[in-house]
Amino acid sequence: MGRSVVVSERIRAYRPEDEAAVAGIWHRSGQAAYPNLATWRAFTLEQARIVLRDDIVARCQLWVGTRDDRVVAYLAMRGSYIDRLYVDPPEQRRGWGNRLLDHARALSPGGLELHTHVENRSARTFYERRGFVAVRFGTSPPPESAPDVEYHWRP
Repeated sequence: MGRSVVVSERIRAYRPEDEAAVAGIWHRSGQAAYPNLATWRAFTLEQARIVLRDDIVARCQLWVGTRDDRVVAYLAMRGSYIDRLYVDPPEQRRGWGNRLLDHARALSPGGLELHTHVENRSARTFYERRGFVAVRFGTSPPPESAPDVEYHWRP
């Protein structure tokens, strides 16, 4: 008779000791999502750690998704704005995006906003299937300066 394996999955507040794991997820996910974006090709893991620590953590609230206490996804928010939502590539399509988005909706039940790059078709499809509407097309700020799209979700 086989034994069942119990997997513990949860969302919890970011802790300083999560820095390396979150930077790694952000770096790997960005490299996978933007193979043709020069700024992402040049963006190093060490740069990701610095930006995460000095910029993202300083201005956002962060949550991490964990599987058996291993960080596999993260969400960064400023009020109702989703600044970042990344899932480690091996964990994608396992419900983490939905769980983090549900968490964001619980934190901001009046609505959410975000930007993503126009070329990130998987992210755009993900958000559109979950009720987000493209409201504006533009260009992301430097250093990327790439075409982007602003999305809104309203209940």
